[in-house]
Amino acid sequence: MSTAPVPDEQPRPNPALIFDDPLDQQSSDDTDRGWGERPATGADSAADLARFLDEKPPHHI
Repeated sequence: MSTAPVPDEQPRPNPALIFDDPLDQQSSDDTDRGWGERPATGADSAADLARFLDEKPPHHI
């Protein structure tokens, strides 16, 4: 009966406590990407028209 070799287990480090102020860090809501904005594509009028048509409210048909 053969036994499989046991992998060397290294002890995991304890999680560190972080006492930073969370309000000092920028969240995804603080950026345009956090609000669902598309990345800038430059001054392309065709892309602007496509975005307008994609985001047009239903009452503007």
